Amino acid sequence: MNQKLFKDALVIGFALFAMFFGAGNLIFPAFLGNMMGDQFLPALIGFLLTGVGLPLLGIMACSRAEGSYELMASRVSPLFAKISATILILAIGPIIAIPRTASTTFELGVATLLPGANALVTTLIFFAICLFFVLKPTSIVDLIGKFLTPGLLTVLILIIIKGIVFPIGEVASLGVEGAFSLSFKEGYQTMDVIAAMIFGSIILSSVRAKGYQDHRSMSKVILLSGLISVIGLAIVYGGLMYLGAQTSSLESLSFSRTQLVMYITKEVFGSFGAVFLSVSAILACLTTSIALLTASASFFTRLFKERIPYSVNAVVLTVISILMATNDVDSIVALAGPALDIIYPVVIVLILLTLLGRMVKSNRVIASTVYVVLGLSTITTLANIFDVTSLKDVLDYLPFNEMGLGWCLPAILVFLLATMLTPSNK
Repeated sequence: MNQKLFKDALVIGFALFAMFFGAGNLIFPAFLGNMMGDQFLPALIGFLLTGVGLPLLGIMACSRAEGSYELMASRVSPLFAKISATILILAIGPIIAIPRTASTTFELGVATLLPGANALVTTLIFFAICLFFVLKPTSIVDLIGKFLTPGLLTVLILIIIKGIVFPIGEVASLGVEGAFSLSFKEGYQTMDVIAAMIFGSIILSSVRAKGYQDHRSMSKVILLSGLISVIGLAIVYGGLMYLGAQTSSLESLSFSRTQLVMYITKEVFGSFGAVFLSVSAILACLTTSIALLTASASFFTRLFKERIPYSVNAVVLTVISILMATNDVDSIVALAGPALDIIYPVVIVLILLTLLGRMVKSNRVIASTVYVVLGLSTITTLANIFDVTSLKDVLDYLPFNEMGLGWCLPAILVFLLATMLTPSNK
């Protein structure tokens, strides 16, 4: 393999890993392992499918669409592209993901190092640092890949290795049923598939800046970068989930997501655990927040056709994120659940249809399939929120509905039917 290509892919891959690996990635695997006990292996497989496999597909789909989610979604309709892209940006930006990074930074990081620290002051400092890097977007990928990611990986791997060699406790049998399906849906909370849609333009720009212009060489770099990032994610996810499973036999535990990660790290590294955890939390959250703010500000600059400058968008989004970050981590997670249940199926279908390429007969096929999935995911989510028993009973007839995948079979059927009935290029 070309040495330059591998080196460039390694730097971009580390950067992509750091962008993906944020607050959700740090707190969810351990908590899931604690819930699943001896079923952590099927749980890990389900979690990896949505937390690793789908993001890789998302990266490849974005590379086919010139790094643009809007271009992918425009095949449904231009209006749908603008509305859905805005919703994605708000969700993974100032409404859910970015505030979650700040809250996690305080709960897992600063509050451990400085117990008397003020949450608001911490949040303001956190976003001041983010804004500094966000206002220099041309160097953001290399800065993250070269300097921040190695520190993050070192801390996490040390925690995982020592936790495996010296277990915290026995992995208990909790009698959990449906571990795979529960974990598959829990992987939504990482928001990595949505992140892949948003980060696509940053990665594509970085690849081009390194001298790759033809489609073939660009695809190679992007694929290799994506593989490097998702392998890193899989290793960290598996390690954290296994450590979480080791706490399943400790019946007296009743922790929040952040408290459980804190407990595990203290048990693994003793008095030094808090420092190691604080460093990893701050690095993970900072790198993700910088990437998300950069992508969000760039999106709204394009949306408003540069009538509102990039710097103004960055500042406004930072202020909104600060206001949302006044909530604690668990509150933000609870807010994210229903929104992700609606958004994720639509994004997954768009990714798959994009990867099918010429096998998709026309844009009408894409529109028909996407709208059916959007309708079903919305109805299912509303039925669960308002506990409409009669509607939930009807939806349960759909295959895989217990996994949150009740939309799958209808999507396949609509896709096949629309393909048969729709002329090409319509």
